[in-house]
Amino acid sequence: MIRADAAHRVQRLPMSRRKLPDRTSESVEDFLKAIFHLQRQTDRVSTTALADALNISAPAVTVMAQRLVDDGTVDYVKYRGVRLTDAGKRVALKMLRRHRLIEAYLVEDLGYQLHEVHDEAEALEHTVSDRFVEAIARKLGNPPYDPHGDPIPNRDGLMPQRDLQPLSQLSTRLPARIRRFIMDDPLMLQETQKRGLVLGVALEVLARDEFDGPLEVRLQPGSQQIVGFKMASQILVEPVA
Repeated sequence: MIRADAAHRVQRLPMSRRKLPDRTSESVEDFLKAIFHLQRQTDRVSTTALADALNISAPAVTVMAQRLVDDGTVDYVKYRGVRLTDAGKRVALKMLRRHRLIEAYLVEDLGYQLHEVHDEAEALEHTVSDRFVEAIARKLGNPPYDPHGDPIPNRDGLMPQRDLQPLSQLSTRLPARIRRFIMDDPLMLQETQKRGLVLGVALEVLARDEFDGPLEVRLQPGSQQIVGFKMASQILVEPVA
């Protein structure tokens, strides 16, 4: 749902003229995108891990994987798991581009807060046209990163690379800037923004407790925050000279 300040009348089209969402296609796209994300940690993704990520049963994952083998987008080996073929990776990157551009549009042009955009983008990425997505890209100046700091694939599927590290691992007194949030919890994400832990802000760790304890962090131009280890481990920073 896209916000509006006033209600608009929607002209209802006859059923034969309305384009309804293809739930089968949507499931396939989500399946391939989930494999792409999980393959960052391992060459093959277990059906159990994929089932957990998609909140479906392991047998359902197996059925879908076997179907997508026939489509040429997935390589599946029983007891060893799945991985994307080149064709499957292209689909996943296309969906990732859609999702992240939509998130950027929601934040920059429609006034959404960072913690609000993920679910909206999940719904919209399956329904908007390629033309609409590319119009967003042009309007926003082809941004390389989305509002979370996640890289946006270009039309060729290439993504910018940065050498980032978790705030929890940043050396004491080493200046850095926040470049990316990798947390899934919208409440935690909202809390980072309230505290001024936003993309691009300069900071340094003043002190840290041992054994994964909280960090004392100084933000520029001078405010200080106590940041829990869990939150700090999901904020990626880039050291600066």
